[in-house]
Amino acid sequence: MSESYTTHEVAQMAEIHRDTLLRWLREGRIPEPSRDRNGWRSFTLNEAQNIVQYAQSGVQPTLAQSTSLRETAVAYAATPLTNLDGLDWDFADAKTGYLTHSLHPYPAKYIPQIPNALIQELSSVGDTVLDPFCGSGTTLVEALLLKRNAIGVDANPLACMIARAKTARLDEAGMITLHHLAKRVAELSLRYTVGMLPLFPNLDHATTDALRPNFDGIDFWFDAHVIDELSELKALCLDIPNAIARDVALTVLSSIIVAVSRQDSDTRYVRRAKQIKPGETIQRFARALDAAILRVGEFTDLIEPRFRCEIHHANVLDAPLIGAVDLIVCSPPYPNAYSYHLYHRTRMLWLDMDQPAFKQAEIGSHRKYSKKGSGAANVNTFRTELGRILHWLRGLLRPGKYACFVVGDSTLKGETIHNDQVLAEAAAQCNYSVEANLTRRMQDSRKSFNPVIGKVKDEHIVILKNRG
Repeated sequence: MSESYTTHEVAQMAEIHRDTLLRWLREGRIPEPSRDRNGWRSFTLNEAQNIVQYAQSGVQPTLAQSTSLRETAVAYAATPLTNLDGLDWDFADAKTGYLTHSLHPYPAKYIPQIPNALIQELSSVGDTVLDPFCGSGTTLVEALLLKRNAIGVDANPLACMIARAKTARLDEAGMITLHHLAKRVAELSLRYTVGMLPLFPNLDHATTDALRPNFDGIDFWFDAHVIDELSELKALCLDIPNAIARDVALTVLSSIIVAVSRQDSDTRYVRRAKQIKPGETIQRFARALDAAILRVGEFTDLIEPRFRCEIHHANVLDAPLIGAVDLIVCSPPYPNAYSYHLYHRTRMLWLDMDQPAFKQAEIGSHRKYSKKGSGAANVNTFRTELGRILHWLRGLLRPGKYACFVVGDSTLKGETIHNDQVLAEAAAQCNYSVEANLTRRMQDSRKSFNPVIGKVKDEHIVILKNRG
């Protein structure tokens, strides 16, 4: 017999809906269990039996059925915030690439266990969760998995496309379209690889000029044969009539662009030779597409159609209109942390996105805060922008509801900036109360930053409450 039970298993044992069990936990009717390394609740056999008894009788477990009087009293008095305070936020051994989370590389994103825990404790089934800096859509995926509606906002057009793909629910026609694309790519791969054999020296596989992009620096960053192969793949993706399937296909294409370029990596914008062989680009795409079809299919099977997801390509400083929400969970781009416009430049140019416009709009970028002279951004810039953003969010967040921000420290001109404190100060001026400030240790491999700035080791999870 299993030594531990999931929430779903315990709900089945008690013959109740999983959402009912979660509501009882939030309301303190039954004690909170411990959590496993991924942050999921893990019930012992005794705890599961107590819940079964409560479901059948409506009477809370007796003190004799719990470990001790003190533990029972603490558990019954627990609130969502005390539950979160007792959680091990490091998630050191957690698996983070499940379902569509690994569809596309996206540096400096937070792990899905963070928004999952916050959404579980601070919202209910059917609520609407907003991530105003949604990036690649980590919060949105978790919100949908937890039966919430999701809204994401981002100024980065590439991020919005990735988020749409990661939250995609494909119908049968869409899945057939992607399988058809996989077949065409397999044929294209054969054409390229066979064409390289001595027996077939005259087999034509060159890309027409009409398919070849011509942005500045393309020959510096890409081998000629890689340009040809990416161009043909892009044409195949753009030929897909189904918008959702097309987003998935283009996201797969984007996911391999840096790997087949001469850019060192997603976190180093320097040039190096990689010896990408003819046909390798198409083969990489084919493997990534097969994995994406599987992951999107699994995600589609898990998500109920009644829960919606909206993704808005907008600058939050423009205060876009998106409607009322019940919870905000995000990781804002704090100063000097990362420059997505730079490291994703070639991807955006290949996909015909307005990279210069995003470069100007990006909040917190290293370019913006490393400028010299009187026009350089500083901590007051961040404080002012935070104030504007918090004021906008307060108009969206229902009174008494929570806004959660995951932030690390920054280094500006040699000085450490504690962004959790800057956030708390700005929040106090916008009629929020600071309900919690939790600290977590990041794994050394999680986030990579400019070495001049230094590596952020700790993050703060600041939980605000809208006082109305």
